Amino acid sequence: MTEIRFYHLQRKPLERALPELLEKILERASRAVVMAGSEERVETLAGLLWTYEDRSFLPHGSARDGQAERQPIWLTQTEENPNGADVLVLTDGASTAAIGDYSIACELFDGNDPEVVVAARTRWTAYKEAGHELTYWQQTERGGWEKKA
Repeated sequence: MTEIRFYHLQRKPLERALPELLEKILERASRAVVMAGSEERVETLAGLLWTYEDRSFLPHGSARDGQAERQPIWLTQTEENPNGADVLVLTDGASTAAIGDYSIACELFDGNDPEVVVAARTRWTAYKEAGHELTYWQQTERGGWEKKA
C-alpha cells in the first residue's frame, strides 16, 4: 500500500511549501510527479520552480518540455508517470486512481479554505478505507512541519 501524507497548508502557501517538499524528495534520490488542477497551473508551477529562490532551481519538466525520462520532477495535469517517479505530489485537489503505483503520495491542501478542507477529509476517508497508510502533517509557527496523526 502507498504511504499517503496530508500536508495542511496554513502559514505558507503552496508556492512556498511545494519547492521545499520537492527539495527533500530530490535529497532522497527520489523522482516525483506533481499533479496540478489544469495545464495553466502546470505552467505556473513550472515557472515557480525556476524562480522560487535567487540562487537555486529545481530540475523539472512538463509535456511542453518533453524528455520526461530525463526529468527528476514531472509536472502534469493528467494521470501519468513518464519519468518513473516513486513519489506523487497532488495539488489543487487533483486526484488519481493510480495512487497505488507510488510508494509515497503527498496531498498538499489549503487549510484556510473550508471547502478544500472538507474535500481533503473525504479523500482521507477513502484512502483509509482502501487500506493505505496515512499521516497528517500541519505547519508549525516557525514554518516547519509537525506530524499530528
